Amino acid sequence: MSTQKLFQENEEHSLRDKLIEIYKRKTSLEHDSFLRLLENVNHTLENEEKNSRPRDQQALPGGIVNLKPHIPTIIVPDIHARMDFFLNLMLQEDITGFSNLQKVARDMLQVVCVGDGFHAERRAVERWASAYEEYMNKYKKHKYIDEEMRESLGVMEMVMEVKSAYSPNFHFLKGNHENISNEYGGGNFPFRKFAYEGAMVLEYVNKFYGPDFLDAYYLFEKNLPVFAIGKSFLISHSEPKTFYDPDDITAYRNSPDVVEGLTWTDNDTAVKGSVARMLDRYIDGENNPRSFYFGGHRAVAGLYNLRADGRYVQIHNPNKFIIALIKPDKDIDLEEDIVEIENNVDKILNNS
Repeated sequence: MSTQKLFQENEEHSLRDKLIEIYKRKTSLEHDSFLRLLENVNHTLENEEKNSRPRDQQALPGGIVNLKPHIPTIIVPDIHARMDFFLNLMLQEDITGFSNLQKVARDMLQVVCVGDGFHAERRAVERWASAYEEYMNKYKKHKYIDEEMRESLGVMEMVMEVKSAYSPNFHFLKGNHENISNEYGGGNFPFRKFAYEGAMVLEYVNKFYGPDFLDAYYLFEKNLPVFAIGKSFLISHSEPKTFYDPDDITAYRNSPDVVEGLTWTDNDTAVKGSVARMLDRYIDGENNPRSFYFGGHRAVAGLYNLRADGRYVQIHNPNKFIIALIKPDKDIDLEEDIVEIENNVDKILNNS
């Protein structure tokens, strides 16, 4: 075995072990180590290849990710603090024994997450209620919010580790929950659903991690792209509110309407024909009827839901591990390409 190949395998095994360690850890990563990770991932995001992320007027990577046309793509819907989902996704093996993490490392696969790493959903309704009581008492006790933040920060720690190691083939788009400061502006809105999640997280980060961490994490969110272009598909967190041209999406840091329109659009609120126009502009959708626009944001009951005359595909089911696997050498077949992956956490941990 060559030295280069041995180094590559050692790097892959090291990252695999790190993801498992993050999952098994009972607490969130401590401040100094997390801050170093944030510095690393921000450096990665601010120096991505120009062909992959065309530059904006500030010479920073813009809002568009141009995906590689020659390798398969896994599209991952909203994660919402599901550490088990992300671990299963990256360490899932095919019949050859290669994991998705290894294939990402070896330029055999690319992964695109549609965003929303923070805030557990339905499974954590009671925990959010208990954490709200802690929040109202200024986190003098913080058992329940600790549990939530361990999962939310843990998922994003995993995401940052993979992004830092294999940037060209792993992308995480900004969702509406990527708003750690709970700000109103820049395409963001304060968030609440089961409790006051946005305000509760902000209070927790300020109290237990501090302003330097908050600033670095805020920058991380601002560095995330909002739109991905594949060979026969497009991806953003939500359905596009209207049509957006490349210059506007590239300049997303100064285009709050673009950020809002690609992360917050609710069902039945988009301008009619927006998906078709986006497909026509970016991948000649008029001449490719098997092209689709994928997103998450709003939950579905089964594997997927179709909108926009069957061209927009929602794949976010909070109760299942759903992915779309798009292969470059065949037309997209939604019945075959959108699948539920198994929860093999016990097997993964037993083999670690």
